Amino acid sequence: MEKECGWKNLNENEKNSILDFNEGYIKFLNSSKTERLANMFIVNELESKGFVNLNNLEVLNKGDKVYFNNRGKSVFAAIIGENKLVDGVNLIGAHIDSPRLDLKPNPLYEDANLALFKTHYYGGIKKYQWTTIPLAIHGVVVKPTGEKISISIGEDETDPVFTITDLLPHLAVNQSDKKLRDAIEGESLNLLVGSIPNNEEKESIKKNILNILKGKYGIEECDFVSSELEIVPAFKARSLGFDRSMVAGYGQDDRVCSYATLEAITSCSSSGYTQIAIFADKEEIGSVGNTGMYSDTFDLFITDLLNKVGENEVGAINKLYCNSRMLSADVGAGVDPNYQDVSEKNNASYIGYGIELNKYTGSRGKSGASDANAEFVGFVRGVFEKNNVKYQVSELGKVDIGGGGTIAYILANKGIDVLDCGVPVISMHSPYEVTSKYDVYTAYKAYKSFYESNDKVRY
Repeated sequence: MEKECGWKNLNENEKNSILDFNEGYIKFLNSSKTERLANMFIVNELESKGFVNLNNLEVLNKGDKVYFNNRGKSVFAAIIGENKLVDGVNLIGAHIDSPRLDLKPNPLYEDANLALFKTHYYGGIKKYQWTTIPLAIHGVVVKPTGEKISISIGEDETDPVFTITDLLPHLAVNQSDKKLRDAIEGESLNLLVGSIPNNEEKESIKKNILNILKGKYGIEECDFVSSELEIVPAFKARSLGFDRSMVAGYGQDDRVCSYATLEAITSCSSSGYTQIAIFADKEEIGSVGNTGMYSDTFDLFITDLLNKVGENEVGAINKLYCNSRMLSADVGAGVDPNYQDVSEKNNASYIGYGIELNKYTGSRGKSGASDANAEFVGFVRGVFEKNNVKYQVSELGKVDIGGGGTIAYILANKGIDVLDCGVPVISMHSPYEVTSKYDVYTAYKAYKSFYESNDKVRY
C-alpha cells in the first residue's frame, strides 16, 4: 500500500505523451469556462470524430456513434456495442458546470458614482477569493422574439475586464475581526462595470452603460430578465511549476474529468458493451433542473437508444441499468501541504500519484453517498491493474471535517454499479485550481481502459 509518485521511472516518450495531452487540456479549459462553452466544445469534438446527432437517426447498428445535446448545456454520447443494450453498458459520467457568479435578473445599478452589477454566487465558493481579481462575462441574452445574443467580454487581450472591489487594510479593522466566511457577504459581490456619466442628471453612469450595451449588443435593461450571464475569472489556465508538471486554472472541477472522458470515448476501441459518456450540468447545485442528472432526460436518451436498436420491451431500461457499470468521473481533494491537518493521510490522495478511487463520498456518516459495493471496487481495480493504470484510494478529508457529493448516488439509485473515480485537485472550488498533468493523463488512460473492458462484475 506504499504510495509512489507517478512521475518516477517514466521514460522521455511517456513524459512527452503526458505533456502533449495536457496542452490539449489547457486549450479546453481556456475555451470552456462555462457549461455552454464546454458543451459547444464537446459537441464539435464529437462531430469531428464521427459522432452524429441521435435525433437524425431512425435505426442504430453496432458501431454507430451518436450524441444527444440537451439544451446546449449538457451532452450524452454513445458508441453502440456488440452486446445487447439490456446486458448493460460501460458508462462514465462527468459534469461541465463549475462554481461561479451569476448576474441577478435585474443586475445594473449606480452607487457612489460608479456602475455595478449585482451577482448571485453559484455553487460552493469562498467569497473572499472572488474579490480583486480580473473577471470576464460569458453567456446569452434572449429577447422575447427568441433572438439569442451571445456575450463574451474579458478573454481577449483587447477586451476590458471587470472586478469586485475589497476594503483596504487601513480601514478593515472590523472586517478583519469577522470569521473568514463572514468577512465578504454574498450581497457585496458586486461587479464594477463603469464610471463615466452621460449628460443626464439622474443615474447618468448607469444610463451610459445601458447606451453602450444597446449600441454594441442591442440589449435593453429589461432583457437582463431573460439572460444567463456568468462571471468567471479572466485569467488563462497555464502550466504550473519550474518543471511544468501541473496545470493551474479555473473550472478544473469538473472539466478535468470531462476532458479525460471526452478523449477516452473518442479514441477507445470498440467493445462488446455499449460505451456511454455523460457531460452533465448543475452538479454544483445538486444536479437539479432539466439539464442536471436528476432530470428524466437521461432516461429519455437511454429509451431512445433502446427503441432504435429494437430492444425496448417492458422493463428493458431497468434491466439495462441493473446490468451496467459506471465511473462517476468527478474530482477529489488532493493533500495540500499548507493544510494537511484536514486529511487522514492513510486515506488521502496526493497530486501526481495517479487517479483516485472514492468508495463513498458524502459527509459525516456517509450521508449523501452511494457507497460502492466491494465486488465492483474489486472489478475496477482489476481493470486498472490489468492496464497499468496507477490509482490511489481516498476519502474527502477526515470524518466530521466536511464532505461532498457527486452524481454517483443518482445513477446508483437506478440500479447501476457506480464508483467515484477522478483527479485529485488542490484549491478546489477556487478561481485557480491546481492539478497534476500526470493525473490528468492517467484519468484518460483509466477511462479508456474502463470503456474497453468486456469483463463482468462477479457477485
